[in-house]
Amino acid sequence: MARKPTDKQLFKMKNEWLGQFYEEVKPKDFYRAVFPEGSFEREGHPEDEKCNGVLTVIEGEKARNYIVFDELNMIDEVKGAEFAIMSPVGYSGRNRTAKNARWLYGIAVDLDGVEMEQLRDVFHQMKHDFLPQCTYCVNSGHGLHLYYLFEKPVPLYRHLQDQLREFKYELIRKIWNRYTSTYTEREQVQYQGIFQGFRMVGTQSKLGNRYPVTAFETGERVTVEYLNDFLMDDSKAVTDFKYKSDLSLAEAKKKYPEWYEKRIVRGEKKGRWHIKRDLYDWWLRKIQSGAVSVGHRYWCLSVLASYGIKCDIPEDEVLTDALELLPMFDDISDDEHNRFTKRDVLDAMNMYQENYVTYSRAEVERVSGISVPPNKRNGRKQEQHIKIMNAIREIEHPDGAWRNKDGRPDKQKIVEEWRKSHPEGRKADCIRDTGLDKKTVYKWWSVGDTVINTLSGGEKQRISIARAMLKDAPIILLDEATASVDPENEVHLQQAISALVKNKTLIVIAHRLSTIRDADQILVVDNGKIVEKGVHAELIQQKGIYQKFWNIRQKARNWKLAQ
Repeated sequence: MARKPTDKQLFKMKNEWLGQFYEEVKPKDFYRAVFPEGSFEREGHPEDEKCNGVLTVIEGEKARNYIVFDELNMIDEVKGAEFAIMSPVGYSGRNRTAKNARWLYGIAVDLDGVEMEQLRDVFHQMKHDFLPQCTYCVNSGHGLHLYYLFEKPVPLYRHLQDQLREFKYELIRKIWNRYTSTYTEREQVQYQGIFQGFRMVGTQSKLGNRYPVTAFETGERVTVEYLNDFLMDDSKAVTDFKYKSDLSLAEAKKKYPEWYEKRIVRGEKKGRWHIKRDLYDWWLRKIQSGAVSVGHRYWCLSVLASYGIKCDIPEDEVLTDALELLPMFDDISDDEHNRFTKRDVLDAMNMYQENYVTYSRAEVERVSGISVPPNKRNGRKQEQHIKIMNAIREIEHPDGAWRNKDGRPDKQKIVEEWRKSHPEGRKADCIRDTGLDKKTVYKWWSVGDTVINTLSGGEKQRISIARAMLKDAPIILLDEATASVDPENEVHLQQAISALVKNKTLIVIAHRLSTIRDADQILVVDNGKIVEKGVHAELIQQKGIYQKFWNIRQKARNWKLAQ
């Protein structure tokens, strides 16, 4: 049995494999591809009024940001650095924050746990269009950084940032699968935001200075529309690249003078909730209890920083707490090259900024791998909580103005309507589509059977045909599609089938020969064997089963009930 290669041997093997098929790219050429000439302000030319890149170098316990101008001279200066990171984002100013972000030049995905088998499978899936073809593949050490560079940068309007983050999470969920990573469990997937910085090409990987981060050109530039096609959840697709409002700033000043004075002139931030420090303390205890896995250490600290600013905890206190967690985080390292250092702590502290106060519970669970239960009503039991809330409501609305005069939405009707539209649907589908509670759907499910049973056979068949049309499958099998329906419904079904058959292979099993009269090929089966075949005009001339069956059907059409 062959010995498993070491991490350093594996790094060289991945470089050799990539080098057989793709061209290695020098660091400055790589970043010129990420940020095409003219993207940034030229050094010493503030009149350009353009954004700039920001790279972060962490030395010891200090993190320092450097501005990257259009000449990209800083790329050469940090070459060989022990720890330097950069994201494919253009910023306004020196700070790498969401507030200062202006342009997104591409999506970078960190795929961890990649050995030779997984490396080959990544490109196999790309070749067969299961995964999108990346523009550059970067060998970062234990894993890969897959860069999808846009044909044109995407403007990072505030209202688009959340959409793009969800879009990237969904893309990561697609790329990170059981064939592309040795981390096969879904909770081991590591989600990164759109501002996440990655070890820079030309700097050291975690394996040391003899193993620099290396880039290979592997594909063409992409569009957001191209990446949208690979998402498993279409609702996460990004399609809107316009401002929320069509008003210019000058028009907004005229129409909303108070807002303009407050937000633009005085620079006041939008109001938000200020949370008690209980949330921050709870999260810190959760980490200290050992709930953190190796692949989620960085994000657990990022959430700590986010909760710190959300709960108005001083930044010094948050940093002190994070550094005290460092020994515990380092102790759970699974190998010598995956150590957790002060550099990782300092980089995670970038989340201590106002833009992340709205970090949702679902997103925290996703990136940290730690379950976050819903709020427990400030520690009160439900009965006590309801009494207090009712008392406050009666004080604020003594005339009963709070009441919903239309009453509660009829959950039974919602379930019935859904079942009527989905006669073959499952309870799980109904729960997902309607958003109703599982107990509610189960309660009214059997009652809905009476509604489903009111549909005629023809109506049920037509709904099934409609669902097949929506599925748009290339091969469709219809088994007795017009059985048990009246002549009027049979006409409607025939029309539906005619629409369905266009550009598709249709296999029909039928005793009603009118259903298959126009078929390209008719096979007559008797006792499990094909005894006749041909088109209708041919079979009707032969003295066989088909002609006999056809004549019987024709005579039956003239039958009448006796008076």
